This record gives sequence, structure tokens and C-alpha cells, in this order.
Amino acid sequence: MQGLKNSSEKIKKFPPMRILQITNKVPFPPVEGGSIAINMITQGLLKAGHSVKILAMNTPKNNIDIHSLPESYRKSTNVEAVFVDNRVKIIDAFLNLFFSRKSYHVVRFINDCFESALEKILQREMFDIVLLEMLYVTPYIPVIRKNSDAKIILRTHNIEHLIWERLAYNSGFLKKKYLQIISKRLKKYEIEQFSKVDGIAAITALDATFIRKYERNIPLTDIPVAAEPVDDSDDSISPEYPGLFHLGSMNWMPNFEGIKWFIYNVWPLIHLKFPGVKLYLAGRAMPDRITNLNNEHIIVIGEVPDAGKFMKSKSVMIVPLLSGGGMRVKIIEGMQYGKTIISTKIGAEGIDCEHEKNILIADTPDQFVDCIGKVIQNENYGKQLGQNAKQLIHEKYDNTTVTKRLLAFFEMLLNASSA
Repeated sequence: MQGLKNSSEKIKKFPPMRILQITNKVPFPPVEGGSIAINMITQGLLKAGHSVKILAMNTPKNNIDIHSLPESYRKSTNVEAVFVDNRVKIIDAFLNLFFSRKSYHVVRFINDCFESALEKILQREMFDIVLLEMLYVTPYIPVIRKNSDAKIILRTHNIEHLIWERLAYNSGFLKKKYLQIISKRLKKYEIEQFSKVDGIAAITALDATFIRKYERNIPLTDIPVAAEPVDDSDDSISPEYPGLFHLGSMNWMPNFEGIKWFIYNVWPLIHLKFPGVKLYLAGRAMPDRITNLNNEHIIVIGEVPDAGKFMKSKSVMIVPLLSGGGMRVKIIEGMQYGKTIISTKIGAEGIDCEHEKNILIADTPDQFVDCIGKVIQNENYGKQLGQNAKQLIHEKYDNTTVTKRLLAFFEMLLNASSA
């Protein structure tokens, strides 16, 4: 764990900590990568006996009526949500591009009502830790400093600007130029925030290494997306084999980019070699370009009410990401259920997996065809990869173990301030 000096020394044990978790979305129900990652931390901290309060942004993209959430969740987290209209607006984006040097990614999350709600919470309650989930809530660091002595921890879910740099690389000329400008601004802002917090919990060791290049003094660790044991013993569901599937929100640009590439560059080769194989596409905000494919072998399902049940019904998960960063939560979920995972290197980044042991890595159309062919022609091989993946999750990504690492990091920071 980076940033934990003299780790052999006994760490002082604190009474139950009071933690304010600030998020750019309501993390319940945990139905997509970001909310799953946040909720796992929330539940791990609560289970460990600590007090957690959530202040969340309610955005048009993820608008949740918190009064409709389970009473047990509302009581345990005392969740509050403030509406923040962070939609991309053409005129605002145009003015920002030509008349500002600020990151448009970030300014969309700045909201007076949210700031006021945060200020009121900090003035009436005491916290030991303020946990900032993702870069987009860092504009509120000055408010926290003004109203609280709590330690501020930034939990980075991605190196955000890298996502947009990679998207720029795979884009046409004009779009590439625009994405290069906004990713450069985002990078500048992102790096500046590293020195403004008391500690950083990167979601992968790879991300932590990147952060350390720019910030050498702030305590830093890596805390991966965790997983809880799942019940995959439902005998009523017989998984289709090979049953290729992709599960992911299509309003996250890297998902759409990757699936579009797979459909037009990989799928024709798969269908030519294995004409009976079907591909199932599930996830929120499925665009018309995909729903209107009119291909009998590509089954577009859209949003599913139960992601676990859907994954149980299929066998081989494809993750053809060409951009993105951090850690793909859907891979962790697929591994939990013992699914065979075929992913690009970028898709598998941050997961301690090994090609041909617990995952298959493919970066080109021919490599995808080869990997898919291996599991189609040898079902036992595919199933063994899935079982190895399930074991990996049990050994390295159990939520109790991950939470203990995060708490040790919190305690180290609190010890340092009281020394």
C-alpha cells in the first residue's frame, strides 16, 4: 500500500468513524459500474461498524427518487440528494471552448444548491473522513475545508482525462481536435486536485502509479472495486452456451464505441466462421443505431431488470473496450458468476487477471475470433476459465478484505494528524 510508512508499526484503533461520502450520483440501486463501486464501499463501511452519511447529486442521467429507496438503506446512510443539471448544453460547450480555459467536464457539476446542502451538513454534523467519490465532486473541497476538520480522501474511479485522450485517438479529425482540447483541460484540473486532498485511494495500482508521477507527497493507496458473494446456484436457469453477451450502459461513450467496433469489425468474421452463434446486447440507453440493426443473430435486449439473472442465462462475456480507464466493474461481476470473459487489454486494466488462466485477452478482430473459437470448440476450457475467474474474485476482491484495507488507510491518516 503506497503512502503507508512504517507499516509494521501498530496502528492506533479508533472508535467507529463518522464518514461523509459525497457522490456525483445516487449510488442506489447499484445497477451500473459507478454506483456498484460506491455502494460496495458504503456497505463495507457500515458492516464494519462505522457511520456513513451520503450526499449525492441527482442528475438527469441518473435521477432517483430517494424516498422510493428501501427504508433500511435510507436509515443506514441518511442519504440526501440535490438535483444538479449537468447535461451537456451546446451553447455552454461552445462558449466554454472559445472563451474559457476551465474543464467543461467539471464545471457541469458545480451547483450552488449542492454547495449549500453540503455546507449545512458540515455545520450541523462532525465527520472524521470526507470521502469524495470521483473527480467531479472535487470543486467542493474549499467548502469542506472551510466548514470541517475532517480528512478529505479522493477515491479516483478512473484517471478521467485518459478516457478522453483514448477516445480522441480513435476519432475522426474534427472530433479528435475537440476531444484533445477538452482532455487537456481535464488533465490539468485533475492533476491539480491531487495536492488538495489529504489522501488518495486509486481504484487500481496502475492508476496509483500514474498519480504518484504527479504527486509525490500525498498519502496514496489503491482500493479496487470489491465484490460480495453471489448465489449462482439457481437450477432453474440453464446458461446458453456459448451465449455471447455484452452488458453495459450505452450512455457511457467507451461502451458504445467498443460495441460499435465489435459489431462492424469482429461480428462479420464470427458469423462467417460460427454461423449459429448469437450475441446478446443488454444495458441502459441502447441507441437506435444498435436497436435498429435488424440482425437475427444479434439480440438487442436493452435494460434488464436483474443483471445477475441475465448473466446466469449466458456464458461468454465480451468486453471490447477501446478506451476507458480505471476498472471495469462488469468484468468483476461476470467473474463472480463464473463467466468466461473475453476482453481487450484496456477493458481488463486494473484487474489482477492472467490471459488464458482466468480471462482471454483480444485486441484485434482476428484475436477475438480466435478466442471465441477456443471456447466454442472446447466448452470445458471455457467453463474452467470461468471457475478460475470466480476463484480470483474470492481471493482478491472480497468486500470485507477490501474494506479493511481502506479503513487501515483512514486510520493511518487520522493517526498522522493526532501524532
